Amino acid sequence: MATTPCTACGKNVSNQALSCPECGQPNPAVKPAVQAVLSVLILGLFAWWFFGNGLTSHVEDQMVQQALAEYQIAWRSNDRVQTCVHAGIVAAAYLHAKDEANYNQWLSTEKKECKVAGVPR
Repeated sequence: MATTPCTACGKNVSNQALSCPECGQPNPAVKPAVQAVLSVLILGLFAWWFFGNGLTSHVEDQMVQQALAEYQIAWRSNDRVQTCVHAGIVAAAYLHAKDEANYNQWLSTEKKECKVAGVPR
C-alpha cells in the first residue's frame, strides 16, 4: 500500500484514504470522482435505511417498550383505573407499530382491566 505525506500535518496517509486520519485533511491522491461515488453510495445507504423503515421501526419499538413499562408500573401500583388506561396506551402503541396480533391482544387486556376497574367501555 502506497503512502504519501499529508499536505497539512505531514503524517503518512494511504493513497486509498479519503482523508488524513490524523487531521482530517482531504487526500489529494484520491480522485474526486472516487470521492463522489463513495459519497453518493454512503448517502444512498443512509436514505435506504432511513426511508426504508429503519428509523421508524426503531422509534415504534421504543414507543411500545415505553408503553409496556408504564403499564407495568400502573399494574404494580394496584391502581385499577390507571392500569385500564395504560393497557389502552399499549394497544395504541401496537396499532401505531402496525402489529395487529399484539394490538388485538392488548385490546382484550384493556377490556378486561377496564371491567375490573369499573370503567365503562
